[in-house]
Amino acid sequence: MDHDLPLADELAAVSARMSGLLLSRETVHTALSLVTSLAGEALPGAAGAGVTLLDEHGRRVTAAATDPLVLGLDELQYELGEGPCLSAWEQRRVLRVDDFAGEPRWPRWAGAALGSGMRAALSAPLVAGGDALGAIKVYGRKPSTFGERDEYLLTMFAAQAAILVANVRSFENARRLSDALAEQLRGRDVISMAKGILMAREHVDEGTAFALLARDSLDENKRLRDLAAVLVRSTARRDR
Repeated sequence: MDHDLPLADELAAVSARMSGLLLSRETVHTALSLVTSLAGEALPGAAGAGVTLLDEHGRRVTAAATDPLVLGLDELQYELGEGPCLSAWEQRRVLRVDDFAGEPRWPRWAGAALGSGMRAALSAPLVAGGDALGAIKVYGRKPSTFGERDEYLLTMFAAQAAILVANVRSFENARRLSDALAEQLRGRDVISMAKGILMAREHVDEGTAFALLARDSLDENKRLRDLAAVLVRSTARRDR
């Protein structure tokens, strides 16, 4: 395969723009919107592009799309349980449809998709770290829109897009974990303050103060830190 200089330039441009996004740590929605936009720009024959991922309920959904037609063609795949995007994801390989008319691999989807005005499709899996995260796809209005060069380009692009999605997800997961840890630490601080109040008020040691809090938590059927927060707030009001 002859990968000429323009192709290398396209890949370099994609890498540069995606690297900037990684450095700026954009949101998942912004990242996926850029992914679909870049796919449409990178393949001149593409009339629409999209990314399919799993949602929080484990359902396949189109997380971003450049055109409503993409959403419609994708929804047909999810409804029928067949199509090039789903198969590319499952088989972890790039799949090309030269013409929806007479396509034997996904006959129900291809027959229904003919009415959309699109006639060709190209799909590639998003794989990072051994995990298949989803798939990216482009659609074309004419038969045989995409060729071997486009397969190569979308495969290289999908590899970078997969890293982007994985990194953004890692950042979001880390932020959620950080928020959870911060909340946990705040809870510990409130409990420590409540123990200090009880130690001073009841003239007891730290262990006894904690036991008193735990007992009241059970008696009142409240979380320990919620009970501690009430004690701290009420003490602060009295001290004003």
